[in-house]
Amino acid sequence: MAFLTDIGVNLLNSAFDRDRNEVLERAKNAGVKKIIITGSTIENSAESLLFVNDSSFINENSGITCYSTAGVHPHNAKDWNALSLAGLKDLISSDSKSKITAIGECGLDYNRNFSPPEAQKKCFEDQLAFAVQNKKPVFLHERDAFEDFYSILKKYKKDLSGAVVHCFTGTAAEMKAYLELDCYIGITGWICDERRGSHLIPFLRQIPANRLLLETDAPYLLPRNLPKSFRGKSSRNEPAFLSHIVAFAAGILGKTYEQIAEETSSNAAELFGI
Repeated sequence: MAFLTDIGVNLLNSAFDRDRNEVLERAKNAGVKKIIITGSTIENSAESLLFVNDSSFINENSGITCYSTAGVHPHNAKDWNALSLAGLKDLISSDSKSKITAIGECGLDYNRNFSPPEAQKKCFEDQLAFAVQNKKPVFLHERDAFEDFYSILKKYKKDLSGAVVHCFTGTAAEMKAYLELDCYIGITGWICDERRGSHLIPFLRQIPANRLLLETDAPYLLPRNLPKSFRGKSSRNEPAFLSHIVAFAAGILGKTYEQIAEETSSNAAELFGI
C-alpha cells in the first residue's frame, strides 16, 4: 500500500501535549510515513527542529519520519526584526541533519490582521529573500490578501527552488495564477466540508497531478467525511485523518487511493527533498 505524506501539521500545538507520541503512532498505523511540522515563530521553529532531532518516538525504527519548516507566520509578523532573521539563520546553519524542509509558514493574512499589513509584507519579503539565498522552498499562507501576496511572490518566484500555497481555499482565478507561477497547491480537509469547501471540488480537477499536495493542518480543519464513530468525540484533527482526505480526493479525481497517495507523496519528495 502506498504511503502518505502530510505536508502541514502543527504538531507542537498544545492540543497534542497530552498524547503526541500516540498521535504519531496512529498516523503511522494509518499509512502516514512522513510528516512536516509547521513552524510559525522563530521559537516554535527551534522547538520543532529539536523535536524532530531528539524525539524518543522518531527514530529509524519507528516507521515514520518527521521534518520541520522554519519561519514566521503573518500573524506574528509584528515581532519580526533583525534578531528574527538572525534566529532563522542560526536555525538553518544548525540543521546538520537536513530536517528543515522549507522556509515558512510565511505570507500575508488580512482576514484578521493580527499584525499590521506593512509589517506582514516586510516579514514576507525578508523570508522570501532568505529562502532564495539558502536555496530552500517556501511554505506559504495567504488569506484575503491575494493581490499583495501575488505581487510580492511573483518578484521572487523565478529564483525560489519551489513553493506551495498551503491550505488553499481561494478562487479559481487565484489558483490559476499560482499554477502559472509553477506553485504547488496544498489541499486540506476543508474540501471535505460541504458547508464551506465544496467550491474547491471542481478546482481539484484543474490542479496538475504533479502539483497537488495534501495536508491536514492538524489540529485544525477536521475533515467532515470521517466515519460516524469519530464524529462528536473531538474537534481536533490529527495526521491519521489524512487518509480520509486522500480518499475524498481520489473519489473526485476518479483515481485509486493508492494513485493519489503515490502522486502526492512523490510531489512532496520533489518539492521538499524528503
